[in-house]
Amino acid sequence: MPFSLTDEQKQSLLWLTLGLLLVGLLILLGPMLTPFVTAAILAYALNPGVDWLARRRIGPFLLPRVMAVLIVILLLVLAGLALILIVVPVLVKEIPLLQQQIPNFLDKLNAKVAPRLSEFGIHVRLDITGIKRILTQQLATSGDEIWASVLASAKIGGTALLTWAANLLFIPMVLFYLLQDWHPFIKRLRGMIPRRWVGKISAMTEEVDDLLAQYLRGQLLVMLILATYYSVALAIAGFDIALPVGILTGLLVFIPYVGFGLGLVLALIAAVLQFTGLYGLVAVAIIYGIGQVLESFILTPQLVGERIGLHPLMVIFALLAFGQLFGFVGVLLALPASAIMSVVVRHLRQHYLSSSFYNSET
Repeated sequence: MPFSLTDEQKQSLLWLTLGLLLVGLLILLGPMLTPFVTAAILAYALNPGVDWLARRRIGPFLLPRVMAVLIVILLLVLAGLALILIVVPVLVKEIPLLQQQIPNFLDKLNAKVAPRLSEFGIHVRLDITGIKRILTQQLATSGDEIWASVLASAKIGGTALLTWAANLLFIPMVLFYLLQDWHPFIKRLRGMIPRRWVGKISAMTEEVDDLLAQYLRGQLLVMLILATYYSVALAIAGFDIALPVGILTGLLVFIPYVGFGLGLVLALIAAVLQFTGLYGLVAVAIIYGIGQVLESFILTPQLVGERIGLHPLMVIFALLAFGQLFGFVGVLLALPASAIMSVVVRHLRQHYLSSSFYNSET
């Protein structure tokens, strides 16, 4: 008897095929979708603030939603500009100082390391002259020479530069329209769900919403607490640029491993620039060691919650995978997106374990 599909099975197969093709198309268009994905995540995070403002009254009238959206976007842009104004002047000031201090630091490092290695029978002397030359060439592009280097490479990196500029313009535009029409947009999405799946998908959506709300609120508190801790601790230790380095370190913990590592490197560079002995390096080691313990064993379990926790291997895989698909923005979105996927996988596993395919012994 020939195998035949019912009309319902044919429709299910058709929509499944179309769904897989859509997923493949989204993967292929990953770089182009970066501003849309970023704007969607920002809209999800900022929509409660817009709703709160839209319920405020100006005299007898409610604040128009479009005004609430513009206020929230303006505050977001101002926060980004404030961060840039804190960090960029420090970098412009510190790069020439780093160029001056690195040679002396390398001489001291060679004087300390070579005798210690010789005690173990390892006779190695660092090529300080070569290292100095390489670092001097790399760091010499400070000030006006940075702009000359940027202009010289414009032909090569012009496409990437235009892409970044387009993203910076598109993200606020897309964010505005998403926030303005957030509730009708969500309503239309729910209306597209097959009726027999509405209950199950609604339950999963509520679970994901609770998970993301817990993650975003908790992660924001962790970032603020760590930014305060690193800024105050570095200031007490006597670092001149404690505020920008501390703020950056606290904000970058949003990116697992990468954020903490980058903040640590910035603090080590600051220690090399400012202090002549080992005091700066020891201070950085103590401050960042305490900070890592504080984050891993106290703040993250208490504020973010263990139920969002992912295995370190899964975190690394998510960072690489989302970075490959969506670039730097994908790295930022890797952890919350993985948390959402963990909910879906958990429901699929429960469905699989309760299915006849799994339980049947024949």
